[in-house]
Amino acid sequence: MFENLSDRLERSFKILKGEGKITEINVAETLKDVRRALLDADVNYKVAKTFTDTVKQKALGMNVLTAVKPGQLMVKIVHDELAELMGGTASELHLEGRPAIILMSGLQGSGKTTFSGKLANMLKAKNRKNPLLVACDVYRPAAIEQLGVVGQTVGVPVYSEPGNKDVVAIAQNAIREAKAKGNDVVIIDTAGRLAVDEQMMDEIATLKEAVKPDETLFVVDSMTGQDAVNTAKEFNDRLDFDGVVLTKLDGDTRGGAALSIRTVVTKPIKFIGTGEKMEAIDVFHPARMADRILGMGDIVSLVERAQEQFDEKQAKELEKKIRKNQFDFNDFLAQIQQIKKMGNLKDLAAMIPGMGKAIKDIDIDDSVLKNIEAIIYSMTPKERSNPKIINQSRRMRIAKGSGTTLQDVSRLMKQFDQMRSMMKLVTGAPNSKMMQMANAMRQMKGRLR
Repeated sequence: MFENLSDRLERSFKILKGEGKITEINVAETLKDVRRALLDADVNYKVAKTFTDTVKQKALGMNVLTAVKPGQLMVKIVHDELAELMGGTASELHLEGRPAIILMSGLQGSGKTTFSGKLANMLKAKNRKNPLLVACDVYRPAAIEQLGVVGQTVGVPVYSEPGNKDVVAIAQNAIREAKAKGNDVVIIDTAGRLAVDEQMMDEIATLKEAVKPDETLFVVDSMTGQDAVNTAKEFNDRLDFDGVVLTKLDGDTRGGAALSIRTVVTKPIKFIGTGEKMEAIDVFHPARMADRILGMGDIVSLVERAQEQFDEKQAKELEKKIRKNQFDFNDFLAQIQQIKKMGNLKDLAAMIPGMGKAIKDIDIDDSVLKNIEAIIYSMTPKERSNPKIINQSRRMRIAKGSGTTLQDVSRLMKQFDQMRSMMKLVTGAPNSKMMQMANAMRQMKGRLR
Protein backbone atom coordinates (compact mmCIF):
# COMPACT_ATOMS: atom_id res chain seq x y z
CA MET A 1 0.00 0.00 0.00
CA PHE A 2 1.31 3.46 -1.01
CA GLU A 3 4.79 2.01 -1.74
CA ASN A 4 5.20 3.75 -5.12
CA LEU A 5 3.88 7.05 -3.77
CA SER A 6 6.23 6.86 -0.78
CA ASP A 7 9.23 6.28 -3.07
CA ARG A 8 8.26 9.12 -5.41
CA LEU A 9 7.75 11.58 -2.56
CA GLU A 10 11.09 10.62 -1.04
CA ARG A 11 12.79 11.36 -4.37
CA SER A 12 10.95 14.67 -4.57
CA PHE A 13 12.25 15.79 -1.17
CA LYS A 14 15.82 15.01 -2.23
CA ILE A 15 15.65 18.03 -4.53
CA LEU A 16 15.85 20.19 -1.39
CA LYS A 17 18.62 18.11 0.18
CA GLY A 18 21.71 20.22 0.73
CA GLU A 19 19.88 23.49 0.05
CA GLY A 20 20.60 26.20 2.60
CA LYS A 21 17.18 27.79 2.38
CA ILE A 22 13.75 27.49 0.84
CA THR A 23 13.30 29.57 -2.31
CA GLU A 24 10.47 29.89 -4.82
CA ILE A 25 12.60 28.08 -7.41
CA ASN A 26 13.55 24.98 -5.40
CA VAL A 27 10.04 24.74 -3.86
CA ALA A 28 8.45 24.92 -7.32
CA GLU A 29 10.78 22.18 -8.58
CA THR A 30 10.06 19.95 -5.58
CA LEU A 31 6.29 20.40 -5.74
CA LYS A 32 6.22 19.79 -9.48
CA ASP A 33 7.61 16.34 -8.73
CA VAL A 34 5.20 15.90 -5.79
CA ARG A 35 2.25 16.70 -8.06
CA ARG A 36 3.42 14.11 -10.58
CA ALA A 37 3.74 11.55 -7.78
CA LEU A 38 0.18 12.24 -6.62
CA LEU A 39 -1.22 11.99 -10.14
CA ASP A 40 0.64 8.69 -10.70
CA ALA A 41 -1.01 7.47 -7.48
CA ASP A 42 -4.37 8.16 -9.17
CA VAL A 43 -5.19 11.22 -7.06
CA ASN A 44 -7.82 13.52 -8.54
CA TYR A 45 -6.09 16.25 -10.63
CA LYS A 46 -7.87 19.17 -8.93
CA VAL A 47 -7.11 17.71 -5.51
CA ALA A 48 -3.42 17.28 -6.40
CA LYS A 49 -3.13 20.84 -7.75
CA THR A 50 -4.90 22.42 -4.76
CA PHE A 51 -2.71 20.35 -2.42
CA THR A 52 0.60 21.45 -3.97
CA ASP A 53 -0.55 25.07 -4.20
CA THR A 54 -1.35 25.06 -0.48
CA VAL A 55 1.99 23.45 0.40
CA LYS A 56 3.85 26.00 -1.74
CA GLN A 57 2.06 28.90 -0.06
CA LYS A 58 2.86 27.57 3.42
CA ALA A 59 6.48 26.70 2.57
CA LEU A 60 7.28 30.15 1.17
CA GLY A 61 5.60 31.81 4.13
CA MET A 62 7.78 30.01 6.68
CA ASN A 63 11.16 30.99 8.02
CA VAL A 64 13.50 28.01 8.24
CA LEU A 65 14.90 27.55 11.73
CA THR A 66 18.65 27.07 12.02
CA ALA A 67 18.19 23.56 13.42
CA VAL A 68 15.72 22.52 10.69
CA LYS A 69 16.84 21.82 7.13
CA PRO A 70 14.62 22.90 4.20
CA GLY A 71 13.96 19.28 3.25
CA GLN A 72 12.81 18.45 6.79
CA LEU A 73 10.52 21.46 6.84
CA MET A 74 8.97 20.44 3.51
CA VAL A 75 8.33 16.91 4.81
CA LYS A 76 6.60 18.39 7.88
CA ILE A 77 4.38 20.68 5.76
CA VAL A 78 3.50 17.87 3.32
CA HIS A 79 2.73 15.53 6.23
CA ASP A 80 0.36 18.03 7.86
CA GLU A 81 -1.38 18.79 4.56
CA LEU A 82 -1.75 15.09 3.70
CA ALA A 83 -3.40 14.51 7.07
CA GLU A 84 -5.70 17.49 6.50
CA LEU A 85 -6.48 16.29 2.97
CA MET A 86 -7.70 12.97 4.39
CA GLY A 87 -9.86 14.59 7.06
CA GLY A 88 -7.51 15.84 9.79
CA THR A 89 -8.83 13.69 12.62
CA ALA A 90 -10.45 10.28 13.02
CA SER A 91 -14.23 10.23 12.73
CA GLU A 92 -16.21 8.05 15.14
CA LEU A 93 -19.46 6.20 14.61
CA HIS A 94 -22.53 7.89 16.09
CA LEU A 95 -24.69 5.16 17.57
CA GLU A 96 -27.38 6.88 19.63
CA GLY A 97 -30.37 4.80 18.54
CA ARG A 98 -31.94 1.99 20.59
CA PRO A 99 -31.00 -0.07 18.73
CA ALA A 100 -28.46 1.90 16.69
CA ILE A 101 -28.78 1.16 12.98
CA ILE A 102 -25.92 1.02 10.46
CA LEU A 103 -26.82 0.80 6.76
CA MET A 104 -24.16 -0.51 4.37
CA SER A 105 -24.10 0.63 0.73
CA GLY A 106 -21.80 0.29 -2.26
CA LEU A 107 -21.03 -1.48 -5.50
CA GLN A 108 -21.18 -5.25 -5.91
CA GLY A 109 -17.82 -6.80 -5.05
CA SER A 110 -16.69 -3.91 -2.85
CA GLY A 111 -16.62 -6.14 0.23
CA LYS A 112 -19.78 -5.00 2.07
CA THR A 113 -20.70 -8.41 3.46
CA THR A 114 -17.21 -9.18 4.77
CA PHE A 115 -16.86 -5.68 6.18
CA SER A 116 -20.25 -5.97 7.91
CA GLY A 117 -18.87 -8.99 9.76
CA LYS A 118 -15.62 -7.18 10.60
CA LEU A 119 -17.53 -4.20 11.96
CA ALA A 120 -19.82 -6.44 14.02
CA ASN A 121 -16.77 -8.25 15.39
CA MET A 122 -15.06 -4.96 16.29
CA LEU A 123 -18.14 -3.51 18.00
CA LYS A 124 -18.59 -6.72 19.95
CA ALA A 125 -14.92 -7.06 21.02
CA LYS A 126 -13.91 -3.43 21.59
CA ASN A 127 -17.17 -1.63 22.34
CA ARG A 128 -18.94 -4.44 24.17
CA LYS A 129 -21.94 -4.15 21.88
CA ASN A 130 -24.42 -6.90 21.07
CA PRO A 131 -24.85 -6.57 17.29
CA LEU A 132 -27.30 -8.20 14.89
CA LEU A 133 -26.43 -8.67 11.21
CA VAL A 134 -29.29 -8.36 8.73
CA ALA A 135 -29.27 -10.01 5.29
CA CYS A 136 -30.89 -7.54 2.89
CA ASP A 137 -28.99 -8.61 -0.22
CA VAL A 138 -31.87 -10.55 -1.78
CA TYR A 139 -30.48 -10.64 -5.32
CA ARG A 140 -26.96 -12.10 -5.30
CA PRO A 141 -26.95 -15.91 -5.21
CA ALA A 142 -25.76 -17.27 -1.85
CA ALA A 143 -25.48 -13.74 -0.37
CA ILE A 144 -27.67 -14.70 2.60
CA GLU A 145 -25.63 -17.87 3.16
CA GLN A 146 -22.38 -15.88 2.97
CA LEU A 147 -23.54 -13.48 5.67
CA GLY A 148 -24.61 -16.48 7.75
CA VAL A 149 -21.09 -17.92 7.54
CA VAL A 150 -19.58 -14.52 8.39
CA GLY A 151 -21.91 -14.17 11.38
CA GLN A 152 -21.02 -17.66 12.60
CA THR A 153 -17.30 -16.87 12.28
CA VAL A 154 -17.52 -13.78 14.51
CA GLY A 155 -20.19 -15.18 16.83
CA VAL A 156 -22.89 -12.66 15.85
CA PRO A 157 -26.52 -13.63 15.06
CA VAL A 158 -27.85 -13.06 11.54
CA TYR A 159 -31.46 -12.17 10.72
CA SER A 160 -32.71 -13.28 7.31
CA GLU A 161 -35.97 -14.08 5.51
CA PRO A 162 -35.09 -16.38 2.59
CA GLY A 163 -37.61 -15.99 -0.22
CA ASN A 164 -38.73 -12.51 0.84
CA LYS A 165 -37.64 -9.82 -1.68
CA ASP A 166 -39.03 -6.85 0.29
CA VAL A 167 -35.87 -5.39 1.86
CA VAL A 168 -37.80 -2.72 3.80
CA ALA A 169 -39.98 -5.36 5.48
CA ILE A 170 -36.93 -7.54 6.23
CA ALA A 171 -35.07 -4.61 7.83
CA GLN A 172 -38.07 -3.50 9.89
CA ASN A 173 -38.69 -7.04 11.10
CA ALA A 174 -35.02 -7.33 12.00
CA ILE A 175 -35.16 -4.14 14.07
CA ARG A 176 -38.17 -5.51 15.96
CA GLU A 177 -36.23 -8.74 16.51
CA ALA A 178 -33.25 -6.75 17.84
CA LYS A 179 -35.44 -4.87 20.32
CA ALA A 180 -37.01 -8.11 21.52
CA LYS A 181 -33.70 -9.91 21.98
CA GLY A 182 -31.61 -7.04 23.34
CA ASN A 183 -29.35 -6.38 20.33
CA ASP A 184 -28.15 -2.78 20.63
CA VAL A 185 -26.68 -2.43 17.10
CA VAL A 186 -28.28 -3.53 13.82
CA ILE A 187 -25.97 -3.77 10.78
CA ILE A 188 -27.91 -4.00 7.51
CA ASP A 189 -26.01 -5.60 4.62
CA THR A 190 -27.54 -4.56 1.29
CA ALA A 191 -27.13 -5.64 -2.33
CA GLY A 192 -24.41 -4.12 -4.48
CA ARG A 193 -25.78 -1.66 -7.00
CA LEU A 194 -24.67 0.69 -9.75
CA ALA A 195 -25.36 4.42 -9.40
CA VAL A 196 -26.89 4.37 -12.91
CA ASP A 197 -29.41 1.68 -11.91
CA GLU A 198 -32.35 3.90 -10.91
CA GLN A 199 -34.50 1.06 -9.60
CA MET A 200 -31.77 -0.23 -7.27
CA MET A 201 -30.82 3.27 -6.11
CA ASP A 202 -34.47 4.03 -5.38
CA GLU A 203 -34.66 0.81 -3.33
CA ILE A 204 -31.78 1.72 -1.00
CA ALA A 205 -32.99 5.33 -0.73
CA THR A 206 -36.42 4.00 0.31
CA LEU A 207 -34.77 1.61 2.77
CA LYS A 208 -32.80 4.46 4.32
CA GLU A 209 -35.93 6.57 4.68
CA ALA A 210 -37.82 3.67 6.28
CA VAL A 211 -35.25 2.64 8.91
CA LYS A 212 -33.62 6.08 9.49
CA PRO A 213 -30.12 4.71 10.24
CA ASP A 214 -27.75 6.37 12.69
CA GLU A 215 -24.96 5.74 10.19
CA THR A 216 -25.02 5.11 6.45
CA LEU A 217 -21.63 3.86 5.29
CA PHE A 218 -20.42 3.69 1.69
CA VAL A 219 -18.06 0.73 1.18
CA VAL A 220 -15.62 1.11 -1.68
CA ASP A 221 -12.83 -1.07 -3.07
CA SER A 222 -9.72 1.13 -2.89
CA MET A 223 -8.12 -0.82 -5.75
CA THR A 224 -10.56 0.79 -8.21
CA GLY A 225 -8.65 4.07 -7.77
CA GLN A 226 -10.19 7.23 -9.21
CA ASP A 227 -13.33 5.35 -10.26
CA ALA A 228 -13.99 4.77 -6.55
CA VAL A 229 -14.06 8.53 -5.98
CA ASN A 230 -16.46 9.12 -8.88
CA THR A 231 -18.76 6.35 -7.67
CA ALA A 232 -18.69 7.72 -4.12
CA LYS A 233 -19.78 11.12 -5.39
CA GLU A 234 -22.74 9.62 -7.28
CA PHE A 235 -23.84 7.56 -4.27
CA ASN A 236 -23.46 10.54 -1.94
CA ASP A 237 -25.65 12.69 -4.21
CA ARG A 238 -28.42 10.12 -3.82
CA LEU A 239 -27.93 8.80 -0.28
CA ASP A 240 -26.07 11.57 1.57
CA PHE A 241 -24.10 8.90 3.44
CA ASP A 242 -22.24 9.62 6.69
CA GLY A 243 -18.87 8.06 6.01
CA VAL A 244 -16.66 6.00 3.73
CA VAL A 245 -15.09 2.57 4.25
CA LEU A 246 -12.02 1.74 2.13
CA THR A 247 -11.52 -2.00 1.68
CA LYS A 248 -8.54 -3.95 0.28
CA LEU A 249 -5.95 -1.39 1.35
CA ASP A 250 -3.55 -4.31 1.82
CA GLY A 251 -3.63 -4.98 -1.92
CA ASP A 252 -1.78 -3.42 -4.84
CA THR A 253 -3.46 -0.05 -4.52
CA ARG A 254 -1.91 3.25 -5.52
CA GLY A 255 -3.71 5.12 -2.76
CA GLY A 256 -5.49 7.71 -4.91
CA ALA A 257 -8.91 6.91 -3.45
CA ALA A 258 -7.76 7.48 0.15
CA LEU A 259 -6.21 10.82 -0.79
CA SER A 260 -9.03 12.15 -2.98
CA ILE A 261 -12.30 10.86 -1.61
CA ARG A 262 -12.53 13.13 1.46
CA THR A 263 -12.18 16.28 -0.65
CA VAL A 264 -14.54 15.19 -3.43
CA VAL A 265 -17.47 13.96 -1.30
CA THR A 266 -16.72 16.03 1.86
CA LYS A 267 -17.46 12.95 3.99
CA PRO A 268 -14.92 11.32 6.34
CA ILE A 269 -13.20 8.00 5.80
CA LYS A 270 -14.23 6.11 8.93
CA PHE A 271 -12.70 2.65 8.51
CA ILE A 272 -10.20 0.77 6.39
CA GLY A 273 -10.03 -2.93 5.65
CA THR A 274 -6.48 -4.28 5.74
CA GLY A 275 -6.87 -7.98 5.03
CA GLU A 276 -9.21 -10.94 4.77
CA LYS A 277 -9.32 -11.86 8.46
CA MET A 278 -12.23 -10.67 10.57
CA GLU A 279 -9.81 -8.71 12.79
CA ALA A 280 -8.38 -6.83 9.76
CA ILE A 281 -10.26 -3.58 10.31
CA ASP A 282 -8.86 -0.26 11.52
CA VAL A 283 -10.35 3.09 12.42
CA PHE A 284 -8.99 5.53 9.84
CA HIS A 285 -6.52 7.99 11.36
CA PRO A 286 -5.43 10.61 8.76
CA ALA A 287 -2.22 11.60 10.58
CA ARG A 288 -1.13 7.97 10.95
CA MET A 289 -1.83 7.32 7.27
CA ALA A 290 0.25 10.38 6.39
CA ASP A 291 3.07 8.89 8.48
CA ARG A 292 2.90 5.68 6.48
CA ILE A 293 2.75 7.47 3.11
CA LEU A 294 5.92 9.37 4.01
CA GLY A 295 7.70 6.20 5.18
CA MET A 296 7.56 7.09 8.88
CA GLY A 297 5.78 3.90 9.91
CA ASP A 298 2.76 3.76 12.20
CA ILE A 299 3.98 2.67 15.59
CA VAL A 300 0.78 3.81 17.39
CA SER A 301 -1.42 1.48 15.33
CA LEU A 302 1.09 -1.34 15.77
CA VAL A 303 1.00 -0.93 19.55
CA GLU A 304 -2.81 -0.76 19.52
CA ARG A 305 -3.04 -4.01 17.56
CA ALA A 306 -0.61 -5.66 19.95
CA GLN A 307 -2.56 -4.45 22.99
CA GLU A 308 -5.75 -5.97 21.56
CA GLN A 309 -4.14 -9.40 21.31
CA PHE A 310 -1.73 -9.56 24.25
CA ASP A 311 -3.01 -10.04 27.78
CA GLU A 312 -1.08 -8.00 30.38
CA LYS A 313 -1.07 -10.82 32.94
CA GLN A 314 0.21 -13.32 30.36
CA ALA A 315 2.86 -10.80 29.24
CA LYS A 316 4.21 -10.50 32.81
CA GLU A 317 4.33 -14.27 33.22
CA LEU A 318 6.09 -14.56 29.87
CA GLU A 319 8.64 -11.93 30.88
CA LYS A 320 9.46 -13.93 34.03
CA LYS A 321 10.05 -17.04 31.91
CA ILE A 322 12.26 -15.10 29.52
CA ARG A 323 14.35 -13.69 32.38
CA LYS A 324 14.85 -17.22 33.71
CA ASN A 325 15.60 -18.51 30.20
CA GLN A 326 12.55 -20.80 30.41
CA PHE A 327 10.87 -19.59 27.18
CA ASP A 328 9.89 -22.78 25.31
CA PHE A 329 8.11 -23.85 22.12
CA ASN A 330 4.69 -23.73 23.83
CA ASP A 331 5.27 -20.03 24.51
CA PHE A 332 6.61 -19.52 20.98
CA LEU A 333 3.51 -21.17 19.48
CA ALA A 334 1.21 -18.96 21.59
CA GLN A 335 3.09 -15.84 20.40
CA ILE A 336 2.81 -16.90 16.75
CA GLN A 337 -0.94 -17.39 17.07
CA GLN A 338 -1.34 -13.94 18.64
CA ILE A 339 0.82 -12.31 15.96
CA LYS A 340 -1.30 -13.95 13.22
CA LYS A 341 -4.38 -12.30 14.69
CA MET A 342 -2.73 -8.88 14.36
CA GLY A 343 -2.69 -9.04 10.56
CA ASN A 344 -0.44 -9.49 7.54
CA LEU A 345 3.24 -9.84 8.53
CA LYS A 346 4.61 -7.45 5.90
CA ASP A 347 1.97 -4.86 6.79
CA LEU A 348 2.90 -5.15 10.48
CA ALA A 349 6.62 -4.83 9.77
CA ALA A 350 5.99 -1.74 7.62
CA MET A 351 4.46 -0.03 10.67
CA ILE A 352 7.90 0.05 12.31
CA PRO A 353 9.62 3.35 11.40
CA GLY A 354 12.25 2.79 8.73
CA MET A 355 11.22 -0.82 8.08
CA GLY A 356 8.84 -0.14 5.18
CA LYS A 357 11.62 0.68 2.74
CA ALA A 358 13.97 -1.99 4.12
CA ILE A 359 11.50 -4.84 3.53
CA LYS A 360 9.95 -3.51 0.31
CA ASP A 361 11.64 -6.13 -1.90
CA ILE A 362 11.68 -8.92 0.70
CA ASP A 363 9.07 -11.65 0.40
CA ILE A 364 7.51 -11.92 3.85
CA ASP A 365 5.01 -14.71 3.33
CA ASP A 366 2.48 -15.51 6.05
CA SER A 367 2.79 -19.20 5.08
CA VAL A 368 6.16 -19.28 6.86
CA LEU A 369 4.21 -19.24 10.14
CA LYS A 370 2.20 -22.29 9.03
CA ASN A 371 5.43 -24.22 8.45
CA ILE A 372 6.74 -23.21 11.87
CA GLU A 373 3.45 -24.23 13.49
CA ALA A 374 3.57 -27.59 11.68
CA ILE A 375 7.08 -28.24 13.03
CA ILE A 376 6.09 -27.34 16.60
CA TYR A 377 2.89 -29.43 16.44
CA SER A 378 5.06 -32.41 15.36
CA MET A 379 7.03 -32.18 18.62
CA THR A 380 6.03 -34.14 21.69
CA PRO A 381 4.82 -32.16 24.75
CA LYS A 382 8.15 -32.99 26.42
CA GLU A 383 10.13 -31.64 23.45
CA ARG A 384 8.12 -28.40 23.36
CA SER A 385 8.74 -27.82 27.07
CA ASN A 386 12.41 -28.76 26.94
CA PRO A 387 13.92 -27.94 23.50
CA LYS A 388 17.41 -29.00 24.66
CA ILE A 389 16.48 -32.69 24.33
CA ILE A 390 15.78 -32.36 20.59
CA ASN A 391 18.75 -34.24 19.14
CA GLN A 392 19.41 -35.27 15.52
CA SER A 393 17.14 -38.33 15.53
CA ARG A 394 14.29 -36.33 17.07
CA ARG A 395 14.79 -33.61 14.44
CA MET A 396 14.50 -36.20 11.67
CA ARG A 397 11.24 -37.51 13.16
CA ILE A 398 9.85 -33.96 13.55
CA ALA A 399 10.76 -33.10 9.93
CA LYS A 400 9.00 -36.22 8.66
CA GLY A 401 5.91 -35.56 10.79
CA SER A 402 5.62 -31.90 9.72
CA GLY A 403 6.25 -32.45 6.00
CA THR A 404 9.38 -30.30 6.10
CA THR A 405 13.10 -31.06 5.78
CA LEU A 406 15.77 -31.70 8.40
CA GLN A 407 17.37 -28.40 7.34
CA ASP A 408 14.07 -26.57 8.03
CA VAL A 409 13.87 -28.01 11.54
CA SER A 410 17.53 -27.27 12.26
CA ARG A 411 17.11 -23.71 10.97
CA LEU A 412 14.10 -23.17 13.24
CA MET A 413 16.00 -24.55 16.24
CA LYS A 414 18.89 -22.17 15.55
CA GLN A 415 16.56 -19.18 15.10
CA PHE A 416 14.68 -20.14 18.26
CA ASP A 417 17.92 -20.14 20.28
CA GLN A 418 18.90 -16.77 18.79
CA MET A 419 15.47 -15.36 19.58
CA ARG A 420 15.62 -16.59 23.19
CA SER A 421 18.94 -14.82 23.64
CA MET A 422 17.61 -11.64 22.03
CA MET A 423 14.44 -11.65 24.13
CA LYS A 424 16.47 -11.98 27.32
CA LEU A 425 18.47 -8.90 26.27
CA VAL A 426 15.28 -7.01 25.38
CA THR A 427 13.72 -7.54 28.82
CA GLY A 428 16.69 -5.75 30.35
CA ALA A 429 16.67 -2.80 27.94
CA PRO A 430 13.12 -1.56 27.42
CA ASN A 431 14.14 1.56 25.48
CA SER A 432 15.87 -0.47 22.79
CA LYS A 433 13.15 -3.11 22.36
CA MET A 434 11.78 -1.89 19.05
CA MET A 435 15.23 -1.39 17.50
CA GLN A 436 16.37 -4.90 18.44
CA MET A 437 13.12 -6.44 17.21
CA ALA A 438 13.43 -4.55 13.91
CA ASN A 439 17.03 -5.73 13.46
CA ALA A 440 16.01 -9.31 14.24
CA MET A 441 13.26 -9.21 11.63
CA ARG A 442 15.68 -7.93 9.01
CA GLN A 443 18.21 -10.67 9.81
CA MET A 444 15.67 -13.50 9.61
CA LYS A 445 15.23 -13.28 5.83
CA GLY A 446 15.94 -16.98 5.31
CA ARG A 447 12.41 -18.22 5.73
CA LEU A 448 11.15 -21.80 5.72
CA ARG A 449 9.74 -22.99 2.44
